[in-house]
Amino acid sequence: MRPKGLIEGDPKKQQLVPSLPREASPGKPRRLWQRMLEQSLFPFQELALVSAEDLKTLRNLRVFLAEQSQEMQRVLEEVAQLRAEISSAKEANQAASEMASEFDVEMSDWALKSSGATIDTQRTSETYDCKENWGCRVLCFFCTANPPDTILEPDVSPGNCWSFRGHQGQVVIRLPARVHVTAVTVQHIFKEVSPSGTVMSAPRDVAVFGVDAAGEEETLLGTFTYSVAKEAIQTFPLKIAPLPRAFAYIKLLVKSNWGNPAYTCIYRVQVHGKMAKPESLD
Repeated sequence: MRPKGLIEGDPKKQQLVPSLPREASPGKPRRLWQRMLEQSLFPFQELALVSAEDLKTLRNLRVFLAEQSQEMQRVLEEVAQLRAEISSAKEANQAASEMASEFDVEMSDWALKSSGATIDTQRTSETYDCKENWGCRVLCFFCTANPPDTILEPDVSPGNCWSFRGHQGQVVIRLPARVHVTAVTVQHIFKEVSPSGTVMSAPRDVAVFGVDAAGEEETLLGTFTYSVAKEAIQTFPLKIAPLPRAFAYIKLLVKSNWGNPAYTCIYRVQVHGKMAKPESLD
């Protein structure tokens, strides 16, 4: 038998091989190699773990982006809806402005003295002079009766009205232009500020006519009742469909008042409508 620790071959080159320690049993090298293998695979395990984390992050990012995309889509839809609402509001505002402008034109007062309106005295009832009454003569010795064109001015101070005898009478207003009349406004005063303490002299049932210049033809435009239980200023629409022909003279025929047998008092009359175009004049 060869001596332990000798290597076969050239005797000169033979050398001793260190012998394993006594405790290095045959099973330990296997565990050593297993440990070395595990250590060599550790970087790959870490790489696998990192890849798994990255995948999780990517999945979360994808979910987040999907949610953000849905939120963005919802915001875009809301913006589109708001744009549509704004556009609709602009159109409605434009239409309202046009209607308001049209309303302002139609509600212009064509029976205003400062604008050129006058009274056709030849076809207007005679002014009532309260001095014919003895009591009124004493109280208003220095007073003068207001003329008919008082109703064409905006001053409606208590007592500043035009009155005619009895409960029936009429006034014919010459407008500054030919007008398609659409409404008439009548104004009186409240009972609380009336000099007589009542409003029985206020007009009640009224008819409105369009009159030609010669006064031979009259067209009934409407009738209305002025109520002393309502506002002092009351507007009454007339025939507007179809729009009547234009008139330069308007006649208000008062058929009754609210109980005063001596006289009827009118504070103000306004005539509303649209001025006729030159081509529609007749």
